[in-house]
Amino acid sequence: MRSSLKKWFAILAVLICIGVVTPTIARAQEGAPAPTEEHHKKSWFDLFKSTGFVGVLLLLTSVAGMALAIDNIVHLKEERLAPPELVAQVSELIDGNEVEEAAEVCLGSNTFFGKVIGAGLVSAHQGLEAAVGGMEATAAEETFKLNVKISYLSLVGNVAPLVGLLGTVTGMISSFQVIETKKAPTPADLAVGVYESLVNTTMGLFIAIVFLVAFFLFKNKVTLLSLGVTTLGHELIKHCVEEK
Repeated sequence: MRSSLKKWFAILAVLICIGVVTPTIARAQEGAPAPTEEHHKKSWFDLFKSTGFVGVLLLLTSVAGMALAIDNIVHLKEERLAPPELVAQVSELIDGNEVEEAAEVCLGSNTFFGKVIGAGLVSAHQGLEAAVGGMEATAAEETFKLNVKISYLSLVGNVAPLVGLLGTVTGMISSFQVIETKKAPTPADLAVGVYESLVNTTMGLFIAIVFLVAFFLFKNKVTLLSLGVTTLGHELIKHCVEEK
């Protein structure tokens, strides 16, 4: 139940990134003076166009983050890390005292469960301590690989506000260039640079919030899944050694 809730929360976070960022940007102009007949209220697309090349970088960053999040949602599941049919087959072989056959099945499965339990079964003839040690070492290695995979979400979450800050700086540069080239610049002349600054900052912060939250959710999920497989492995290895 807890795993299912976390999965849907991660999906919700990704959908929020798509569905909320645009109205959030559009609301950035609500505090501005009422538009005159000559100046109509800008749409969210107009605001995005004002972000310049930095806005494109932020868009690409969010797309990369969504692709990573969807990939983790699809692959980071208990049934993929520890397929029920594999667990049942290995348990049956161990119950029949067919340890070598169980080890071959595990190592040939190329799954988290298979690699971890297989490492323990290979060392089972050396005793419980050696078997558990081999299993835990492999579990730590495989867990590290999973954490490396989800760490790219953290990278996206940390890079986004920096890219947004870059947009803030480029927007301010644009505004100062207008001030430098015109004797009496009007607020409308400076608006493009201000839009670029504020919209880029808003987008960067929003992307960071969404993907850092997703990263920590996936990190906790990896911890829970690896702990569950390791606990199951302890039970199987202990049963295997006792049978001997």
